[in-house]
Amino acid sequence: MENIKHKILMILTMIILTAFLSSCATTKTSVGTFREKEGSEYTYSKGKQWWLFWGILPVGRTSLSTPTDGSCQVITRYNIIDFLISGLTIGILTTETIKVIAKK
Repeated sequence: MENIKHKILMILTMIILTAFLSSCATTKTSVGTFREKEGSEYTYSKGKQWWLFWGILPVGRTSLSTPTDGSCQVITRYNIIDFLISGLTIGILTTETIKVIAKK
């Protein structure tokens, strides 16, 4: 009984350490004159892209709207929620968060 408790504790410790030590992957891509443009930033649109089988097969395509002038920043992020979804499904289902930022 003590051995089983020890193994469960070790597994939980490994999961918690992995969650805290894993870096959240973020990619920021500026489009058009976003960097040169002045003004306050705001979230233009956001969504989640879903993948099957460790990111091999997309489940649909997330279609996000962009400003008409094309000046924006697209942020693709793999955050802690995405990590938990991937971890709980053993990678069979994964997600990434996408956000479009524009300036006023």
